[in-house]
Amino acid sequence: MICTMTRTTIRISIDTTMNMPRNTTRLLATTCVLALASLPLGCGNDGTSTEATSISARDLHTVEKSSFDMMLPVSGALAAMQQVEIRNKLETRAVVTEIVPEGTRVSKGDVVVRLAQEEILDKIKDATDKVNTSNSSAIAAQQALAIKQGEKQSELDKADVAVRIAELALQGWQEGEVVNKRQQLALAKETAGINLDRLKGRFEESAKLVAQGYIAKDEYEKDRIAMIEAEAKVKQAALDLEVYEKYTYFQDEAKKKSDLDQARAERSRVEEKFNAELVKAQADGDSANFQLQSAKERLENLETQLANTTLVAPIDGLIVYATSIDSSNGGRGGGDTQPPQVGTELRPNELVILLPDTTRMVANLKVSEALSGRIKPGQRVTVFSDAMPNQPIGGEVTGVSVLAAAGGWRDPNRREYTVKAALETDPARGLKPAMRCKAEVLLGRVDDAVNIPVQAIFRQGPVAFVYVEGGGGFEQRQVDLGRASELQIEIKKGVAPGDKVLLRAPKAFEIAKKLDASVFELANASAPGFGGGRPPAMNATPPAAAEGAPAGGGEGRPRGGRPDGARGPRGGGESGGGGSGGAPAGAAAAPAAPATKS
Repeated sequence: MICTMTRTTIRISIDTTMNMPRNTTRLLATTCVLALASLPLGCGNDGTSTEATSISARDLHTVEKSSFDMMLPVSGALAAMQQVEIRNKLETRAVVTEIVPEGTRVSKGDVVVRLAQEEILDKIKDATDKVNTSNSSAIAAQQALAIKQGEKQSELDKADVAVRIAELALQGWQEGEVVNKRQQLALAKETAGINLDRLKGRFEESAKLVAQGYIAKDEYEKDRIAMIEAEAKVKQAALDLEVYEKYTYFQDEAKKKSDLDQARAERSRVEEKFNAELVKAQADGDSANFQLQSAKERLENLETQLANTTLVAPIDGLIVYATSIDSSNGGRGGGDTQPPQVGTELRPNELVILLPDTTRMVANLKVSEALSGRIKPGQRVTVFSDAMPNQPIGGEVTGVSVLAAAGGWRDPNRREYTVKAALETDPARGLKPAMRCKAEVLLGRVDDAVNIPVQAIFRQGPVAFVYVEGGGGFEQRQVDLGRASELQIEIKKGVAPGDKVLLRAPKAFEIAKKLDASVFELANASAPGFGGGRPPAMNATPPAAAEGAPAGGGEGRPRGGRPDGARGPRGGGESGGGGSGGAPAGAAAAPAAPATKS
């Protein structure tokens, strides 16, 4: 009926166009052709399309019991296990005079960069002159210090002699002059007393003789005068002794002690004077030595800088310019940075060359957070470089990063861990760092188990089911899932070998039988996170709506990607979601590299 009505409509349209202008006729003819192209290719007896009633062989899969590897397709980039940075070590202006072309393989000790030396050579010449001048100043300062030290010792010896003389003078005065003086004064006093007694006796005899007339009066007077003089001498001797003991002794003692104190003070002054001069001479010597040391260090630094104008490869590796890394990562220069060449001026400590050791390569693979727990060190990895996709490279997982990296502004909810795998490479293959790659991580092997493709699995809440051919269409059948790879999944219960399952979401008229609603209600009530053990509320949105199942139809649809909720690699090699909008998971999320199936 549909075909008949369509042919009639087109016939009427063609007849009508006979009386229309040419442009309008051409437009209507084109419209008719498009309408014919949009019609089904054939009609059945009931007026339906033959394509609508036929099932393509690629949409069906016969359940079988076999073995398969649990392979996890991932993607990432190659990197060198060891990589050395070669930087500009000059502290001043550095200009490239020679550089090895990028991509050259060099050996340890090969010269990779030469920098201009003229400016440094001039500075070395000036620094050498400065060292010689500072050395002369240091020697002169040392000699001046030695002279001052000699003068100090000489003057101190003189001062010590003066002090010793003053000490001896005081001791000689105390033990000699004082005793002698006291003896002289005592002797003079005693002699004067004895002489006075003698003269008194003589005067008394003279008085008797004058009275008798034996001597002249004049002789008597002479004896009287002598007696008077003797009395005066006795008094003078006593006075001299008293004056010495009371005054002269203490005066001489003070003078001798003062001389000793002056000698000692002079020695202290001499010592302090030369100490001060020695401190200055020592400071001058230290300053000269410091200037000499600074000049030597400056010269050594310049000689080191001269050696740094020739940069050599510390290991065997591949020459990679730092500007290539900056440009590929969107770094400095935004891709416009010119590579270093003769005449390029470099900043201090600027990264010039990266030297990766390409004989030992690793693959840095990105794994979604949901799958990171299944990656263990020691698992085998097969890597396919984008540059050589037909040459598999074996390897082994060496570690998983501690923290996950965020997906950035493009996908802020994505969390990925970096898996590092050591590769068993042949340097002759020419692998290079930063090459994109795809890989398969062997998580394990499932032996002799009933399995089906993952895109045959559908979910509604916690219930997993498949569409099995039967009853003139497809019947929903609940299944218990086991271990899974990115392509295959083990079925513990629900289907048997020989059953045929649908690999896509069925159309409404293709569904012959659905699971009873109590199956979903019971599963929702008992499964954690899908009701918490309580029956769902009436007219509540079923949990399957959150999984992408149609709210009104009741049948489920494939979850995005894997049946366990993990994300698989997208067409571009990045980890992402699987199928959407009712498309089967396997169709929308092809693995990065084909997984093997036994």
